[in-house]
Amino acid sequence: MAGKAHAEGRPAGKDGVGSGARAQAARAVAAVLAGRSLSEALPPLLASLPERDRGLAQELAFGVLREFEPLAFLAEGLVKSLPKPTEVFALLLVGLYQLIHTRMPEHAVVHATVEATRTLKAQRLSGLVNGVLRSFMREREACLARLEGAAPATRHALPGWLWARLGRDWPGQEEAIASALRQRPPMTLRVHAAQGGREAYLARLAEAGLAAEPTCHAPFGVRLAQPQPIERLPGFAAGEVSVQDEAAQLCADLVELRPRLRVLDACAAPGGKTLALLEREPGLAMLALDSDARRLARVRENLARAGLAAEVRAADAGDPPSWWDGTPFDLILLDAPCSATGVIRRHPDIKRLRRETDIAALARQQDRLLDALWPLLAPGGHMLYMTCSILREENDARIDAFLQRRADAAEQPIEAGWGHPLPHGRQILPGEDGMDGFYYCLLARAS
Repeated sequence: MAGKAHAEGRPAGKDGVGSGARAQAARAVAAVLAGRSLSEALPPLLASLPERDRGLAQELAFGVLREFEPLAFLAEGLVKSLPKPTEVFALLLVGLYQLIHTRMPEHAVVHATVEATRTLKAQRLSGLVNGVLRSFMREREACLARLEGAAPATRHALPGWLWARLGRDWPGQEEAIASALRQRPPMTLRVHAAQGGREAYLARLAEAGLAAEPTCHAPFGVRLAQPQPIERLPGFAAGEVSVQDEAAQLCADLVELRPRLRVLDACAAPGGKTLALLEREPGLAMLALDSDARRLARVRENLARAGLAAEVRAADAGDPPSWWDGTPFDLILLDAPCSATGVIRRHPDIKRLRRETDIAALARQQDRLLDALWPLLAPGGHMLYMTCSILREENDARIDAFLQRRADAAEQPIEAGWGHPLPHGRQILPGEDGMDGFYYCLLARAS
């Protein structure tokens, strides 16, 4: 089992203070179980709460989804038939998560979680919620012992199909990967390359009372000891620093940049890699493309904040006739749509939303983008293919198939002190040097 959270929560009194946070966390979990993303479902639910309760609700929603498989196993062992509506089942998981993974007083947990049935308009099931939580408290050791005998995927908080894939792709490392995916991710920053350097920014953080350290591999990366609101970050509003995991920052170290280099960021939103390159070389002729016009608003906001310029356009990168002007690119970044299995620690809802059948469909989309974008690359140009997946079907298998289709494509080996070399490209596994799971492969087009 993962360790206890440090959050103490807000113990509930007779007036049910704190029950709203539990109810909204349950609603968020139920929305994910119904197929919505947590990033879509949670913000309006948090907005309905007093500010003092929002942190607790967020911790509970993320925590339950992070520990979903073990919690669901325990709940199923404590009740003969799972309650309807799904919000009440989610509320049971919220209660169990608090009892196992937080330091909140047990009596306060039970009281506030039972009170939350009123907010969910499910008072008729308050007795069931009370009974299940109290049964767990009485039988804690026996329940946890049963969990130790559950299937490995359940014990390690992963869907069965994903556990099996990890065993096939990363034999002997699946437990370490699963453990890393259950941890809370660090908040990592990228210091603007032209804004005084990393050491100077670390000093500014120290002056602001924020503990931080340099990242291991990204030369402009800073890892905070504790996540912070962006408003507390010195210079954030002025574009002097951005939030980006170290693994994603490495893209700027893998390519050679020069003024007027024609660059396509093919799946650009929310713009982290676009900015990372422009911060190194503001004179790039950059086109930031994405199929999601709404997410491109974030790209424009980030460019404006950093005082950088790029052409931003909404279009399907896989359909060049609809947007390409015929002038070849010297460099193409293809951060391909993928399973996002390398960032589950940041987005634990991925475990509920992704299905094994999605992987083949994603692989077809990755092939489509590779084939569509390669002819847009100038002779002698480079393409950096990357995903935040840890599944080889989406990574080196795609490159292997692509190289067999294109006689004018060659891999450029990545020599680095991070990640694992594969037959093609290099893979970072989740948690390694504090990074997200990420894959890179650099390709060159024959002159």
